[in-house]
Amino acid sequence: MSQLKRARYTLEFKLEAVRLVKAGQSLAAVSAILGVSSQTISNWVQADRKGTLVGPGTKPVTEEQMELARLRAENARLKMERDILKKAGSVLCERIDVKYAFIEREHKRWPASLLCELLEVSPSGYHQRRQRAAAGRERHSPVQISDDALLANIRAIHAQVKGEYGWPRMTKELVARGVRVGKERVRNLMARHGIRARHKRKFIATTNSNHNLPVAPNLLKRNFTTSAPNQVWTSDITYCATAEGWVYLAVIIDLFSRQVVGWSMQPHMKAELVTDALRMAWFRRRPPPGLIMHSDRGSQYCSGLFQDTLKAYGMRSSMSRRGDCWDNAPTESLWGSLTVGRLHGRHFATRRAVMDEIVDWLGFYNAHRLHSTLDYVSPMTFEKNWLAAQRAA
Repeated sequence: MSQLKRARYTLEFKLEAVRLVKAGQSLAAVSAILGVSSQTISNWVQADRKGTLVGPGTKPVTEEQMELARLRAENARLKMERDILKKAGSVLCERIDVKYAFIEREHKRWPASLLCELLEVSPSGYHQRRQRAAAGRERHSPVQISDDALLANIRAIHAQVKGEYGWPRMTKELVARGVRVGKERVRNLMARHGIRARHKRKFIATTNSNHNLPVAPNLLKRNFTTSAPNQVWTSDITYCATAEGWVYLAVIIDLFSRQVVGWSMQPHMKAELVTDALRMAWFRRRPPPGLIMHSDRGSQYCSGLFQDTLKAYGMRSSMSRRGDCWDNAPTESLWGSLTVGRLHGRHFATRRAVMDEIVDWLGFYNAHRLHSTLDYVSPMTFEKNWLAAQRAA
């Protein structure tokens, strides 16, 4: 177990975070996508510039280095708290609505959660107030917008999601952005102007269950509903062709929010592929013992490396029945969405090109893509809303 705790994040995870920043994403955006603090990502970027980011052949992060990073992050937080209190001193003893107004004015500069903590107000209360204010503005907004204006919004969203949304998701996205419109109007306007979602394509399975390794029982039994995060994770492997050769992708999905909590991409399908994805998920989420980790019967998941890692993390292994893809339907569905959203019909010259495209899509999927199973909110939004409700209860 000690070897599994050497570093909080895998090297691959750090490199993907750095690449997102180099590609033009803000620290705040990458922080929201990956669920890592902006300060930590900034540290990785600085280390990459200096050539000191941990890489193959170098020593792992030491306990002293980790402690130093923690102290620096704590120091940055203390500085932020001091700056906030210096500016918010005049409202500390004011009514709660005055505090909410201050948070609303400053939340783009400092995290709203930290502002709420320092002003001693409920984060859920603040967010509920914002929702009521937004609903009030919507009631007083014009009932209709012109077809030209609506078409402009549809085209903009269609470009942003790279043609992934049909009219049902497009309608939900428009409403979420404050555009009041009915689904039939959206459907008719999209049909009239030839705006449609990219069609789904059948993907090829990568499971090789022709082996003599031990197989775990099916603990899930197609029960894809959980009551809280980190109870059941599922995993699978897919691949994409490039001019340089194949790229294999393994993901770990939390069934509660359908969020991709871990992934790994390699030019091979060895056991390390799925084990690295599992390590990333565990270091990000730190689930309590007893979590069910469901997969197919592929040799990678039955391997001693993967099974030993599960045991070290206190997880229970569960596997689909032989040749039955429906036993792992949520993860199978993810491959269809990824293929439609970014991969089908495209040719990639290098492995790096397709890996960048996949990471970009995973960030979009987690933070922004409206999920029909979650009543058309993104996985991260669904989980944040659940956490807020738990705190308010």
